[in-house]
Amino acid sequence: MELHSFIYSAVLLLFVTSLAVTVFRHLGLGSVLGLLIAGIVVGPHSPGPILTPHVEDVRNFTELGVVMLLFLIGLEMKPHRLWAMRREVFGLGSLQVILTGLIIAAYLRGSQPDWSRALLLGLTLALSSTAFVVQLLQERGEIASRHGTVSFAVLLMQDLAIVPLLALVPLLSERGAALGTEIPLWRQTGLAVAVFLAVWVLGSRLVPWLLERLAHQGNREGFFMVVMLALFLSAWLMHEAGFSMALGAFLIGILLSDCRYSLQIQSLVEPYKGLLLSLFFVAVGMSIDLGTLFEQPLLFAQGAVAILLIKLLALFVLGLAFDFPLTVAVRVAFLLAQGGEFGFVLLGTAKALGVIDDATFVLAVGLISITMLATPLMARLGDLLAARLERNKPMELGPQLPAEPDVTPKVIIGGYGRVGHVVAVLLHGSGIPFIVFDNNPAHVRKGHQDGFPVYYGDIGNPDLLAAAHVERASLVVLTVDQGSAALRAVSHLRNGYPHVPVLARARDLEASGRLLQAGATEAYPEAIESSLNLAAHALRIVGTPSDDVDQVLEGARGRNYELVRSRHGLKG
Repeated sequence: MELHSFIYSAVLLLFVTSLAVTVFRHLGLGSVLGLLIAGIVVGPHSPGPILTPHVEDVRNFTELGVVMLLFLIGLEMKPHRLWAMRREVFGLGSLQVILTGLIIAAYLRGSQPDWSRALLLGLTLALSSTAFVVQLLQERGEIASRHGTVSFAVLLMQDLAIVPLLALVPLLSERGAALGTEIPLWRQTGLAVAVFLAVWVLGSRLVPWLLERLAHQGNREGFFMVVMLALFLSAWLMHEAGFSMALGAFLIGILLSDCRYSLQIQSLVEPYKGLLLSLFFVAVGMSIDLGTLFEQPLLFAQGAVAILLIKLLALFVLGLAFDFPLTVAVRVAFLLAQGGEFGFVLLGTAKALGVIDDATFVLAVGLISITMLATPLMARLGDLLAARLERNKPMELGPQLPAEPDVTPKVIIGGYGRVGHVVAVLLHGSGIPFIVFDNNPAHVRKGHQDGFPVYYGDIGNPDLLAAAHVERASLVVLTVDQGSAALRAVSHLRNGYPHVPVLARARDLEASGRLLQAGATEAYPEAIESSLNLAAHALRIVGTPSDDVDQVLEGARGRNYELVRSRHGLKG
């Protein structure tokens, strides 16, 4: 692509997506639907300007966004939480794929004379979209909710189901029949075990060791490169073993979730994930050929409605069978009723091996794409129905999913040096939850030895602040010694989270003034405070009453140390 053509495409894409996302977010429908509509508008099947005819290539590339999304989910999903979800993953998830696949296959039996092909299509359409659902849950802050946890467990099992489904496709094809016998089962099993072992060594031993060395050197570029190498190497290894790339990314994320650098890793990957995942949704929209679908509108509409209803009812019944509250079963059913992006992979393989013809391929891809398009509306409908049920049944009891307690910190501390350590000790003694960030690995290690939640990271990094959910904090305390880092952190906090108070440490009055000007709620000049404490102690020793000493200190600190500033010739 020539430079001017690339710039034209970028301008067109940014204009359409910005407009669509703004409108749909304003209507309360979320950004995903806006991105899909933008893809339809700029895609090769629309009458308007065409962005690119190579939709399949664009979608394959932007699936890296799905890989990054699962990596970030893994970073937030501690291993013990994953183990606690085993009933939902292997029980509910497995039954959902099997039951829904059989019902859809029975429905398709009328148009597919071959039962085995109908079963393959049914199992393919039984899958849901990890990218759509998780993105919606994250946008709405519901990823850790009851229905969000159950939905993610089902999606995780569907990702695991990709392996046997891909192995099933060659068995249904004359061209692929020999392909399935080329590699013995024992070799395939050995390869899978070796890949899982390699990913485990990579995530639990090698990568944390490398990150420790790079952090000591202050090598941020190397730190980022190692993180990305670990992410894509794990995804590639899983793909070579026949698993989905997203599963490899999720596993390496799980392994790194207990690493002291996990939040810093999340802040590095998040911006790239957001860009690629947005482009993925646009690429899905570009693949929707409305003209072809409208050639058989009744057949297509009937198929889309039938798929949505079958999946919705199957998920709802299974949710009740697993003793979930009625409102949770409703929300999960409406969230997972669409088709999934891995269906494109299965259908492409089936078409290449001659299992399905071109007409079936186009219809199935259209069904997946359109049901994806309906996801935000279905989720909204599920919320409305669940809200009505909650009003009618205010006291609905049911077994609770095991989950981590709410450990959202009330206080975020920037820096674990001398001052930060004292603040952490006092907060801990008062029973106030907190979290500390420091970009000195020695300080991070010391914090872990002290038993405190100290993580590696630059408190002035806006992506790190977002990863730490600073919007939920009651207070931010900046104890960092570097004035520029403190100023940068105050600026980001004031611009992005104006409701969060910021207390900052300063070297002197001049530094204090700069921090206050940048937006700090309070800035305490260390040199002046130590001088005032020394003076107060001297006054008490010579017999000055404590009330008078307190009054002197209050006057000295009043109006931003105005008395001291006037003596030093400093401006307030």
